[in-house]
Amino acid sequence: MIVVWFRRDLRLADHPALAEAAARGPVLPVFVVDPRLHGRAERRDAWIGATLAVLDADLRRRGARLVVRRGDPVAELVRVAREAGASGVWWNRDYTPYARTRDVAVDAACRAAGLEPRAFADALLTEPGDVRPARGGFYTVFTPFHRAWLTRDRPPPMPAPERLTTGGLDAPPPSPPASDDLPEAGETAARAALDAFIRGPLGDYADARDRLDGEPTSRLSPFLRVGALSLRQVYAAVTAAAARAPALARPVEAFVRQLAWRDFFVQILWHAPQTRWQPLRPPRTAVRWRRDPEGLAAWREGRTGYPIVDAAMRQLAATGFIANRARMVVASFLVKHLLIDWREGDRWFMRQLLDGDPALNGGNWQWVASVGADAMPAFRVFNPVTQGKRFDPSGDYVRRWVPELASLPGARVHTPWDAGGVRGYPPPIVEHDEARRRALAAFGTTPRSVKRDFGA
Repeated sequence: MIVVWFRRDLRLADHPALAEAAARGPVLPVFVVDPRLHGRAERRDAWIGATLAVLDADLRRRGARLVVRRGDPVAELVRVAREAGASGVWWNRDYTPYARTRDVAVDAACRAAGLEPRAFADALLTEPGDVRPARGGFYTVFTPFHRAWLTRDRPPPMPAPERLTTGGLDAPPPSPPASDDLPEAGETAARAALDAFIRGPLGDYADARDRLDGEPTSRLSPFLRVGALSLRQVYAAVTAAAARAPALARPVEAFVRQLAWRDFFVQILWHAPQTRWQPLRPPRTAVRWRRDPEGLAAWREGRTGYPIVDAAMRQLAATGFIANRARMVVASFLVKHLLIDWREGDRWFMRQLLDGDPALNGGNWQWVASVGADAMPAFRVFNPVTQGKRFDPSGDYVRRWVPELASLPGARVHTPWDAGGVRGYPPPIVEHDEARRRALAAFGTTPRSVKRDFGA
C-alpha cells in the first residue's frame, strides 16, 4: 500500500502521484492539516475544507476514503504509514520555500523509517528548471520566458482511476465548513466552471478580460489554488476549443499567456526564495515606504474616496475574489498613491483571497510595486479615475459594491466630487497628481522626464 499525500491537488483526475500509486496497488489518501499553513485565512481554509469534503465523497465512490490528520506532516505521515502498513509515501511537488523545506524533511523521515518517498511533477505546465536562459541563471523578465515557455511540450491530462483499492485505517468523512458564501467546491464543479468559461466568456477574453462591469474572467483561480483542477486540464481544454473553432485562436492565445505568468512567478520564487519577502531588484530596497496606519485601514476597508478602489476592496472582503485588473488598480493605489510597503498589501491579500498563492501573489505585488520582475521603469502609476472609466464605463461595478454612490448615473460614479460629494461617502484621502509626484520622487524618477500616467 502507498500513502498518497494530498496537498494542493485535491482531485482524482490528472493526479500523477495517485495514478502511479493506484497502478501499483492499494492506496491510502491522506491530507495533513498543517498548523503552520492553516488558520491564517479563514475563508480560504473554509474553501479547502469544502473541497476536502467533496474529494472524500469522490474517493468513497471509487472504494477509498480520505484520512485527515492534524499536526506536523513529517511526523503524521510516518505515523499513518506505519499504522496502515504502507510501504511508501508519494506526493505531487509544491514549490514555495516552506513547502520545499517541509518536503525535504518528509523525504528524510520516510527513508529513515524504511518508507519509499516519491515526488511527482504536477502543479505547473513547465517545471522551474526546465525553461532557462542560454546564458544561465533564470528569467526575470516575462517576455523572453514566455517565448521559451511556448516551445515546451505539454503532457495530456490523465483520467481518474475508475476504482481504487485501500485498507488499513478507517476514517470518518471530513465535515464540510458551515459557510454559505463559498462557490460550489470540488472537481466536478471545477470542470463545470471550465466548460462554462469555454462556452461563454472565452470568446471575448482577449478584448474584455479587463472589464469589471461584467463577468469576463474565467473564475478558475480558486479551483487551481486547491488543485480541484490542474493546469494541464485547463490548457488541454482551451487549446482543443481553439482547434475546433479557429475564431477562438486569439482569445485562447491571450488566456494561455496568463497561464504562463503562473509558471513565470513560480520559477522566480523557486530560484530566488528570498524574494518571498525581499525585492527581486536589490536597488529597490532603498525605497522609503511610508508608515500610514490610517491610510492602510482606509484601503483595506474600501473607504479611500476613489470609487473603483473602494469597490474592489469591498468585493474582496465580501467574496475573497477580485479580477486581475482590480488587483492591479488597488495594489498600485497602495504602493504608489499611499507609498505603503507592498508587503502590507501582500499579507492582506493572502488573508482574504480564496486563490491566495505565495508565488503568484508576491510576484504580482512586486511587479506592481516596481521592485520585482517588471521590465517597465517605476513610473507606472495607475490613475484610479481613468482606470474606472475605462474598465467600468457603465459604473455598474462601482454601484454594486459602493451603494452610497448608487444614485450617480453612468461614468459619473467615478468622480462623485464633481457633484459636490455624496453623503456618507468619503472624499479622496490623497490627490492623484500630488501622490503621483511623491511616488516618482520616492522611486528616483522626476516628473519632467515622465509623460505617461497609465491612466488608461
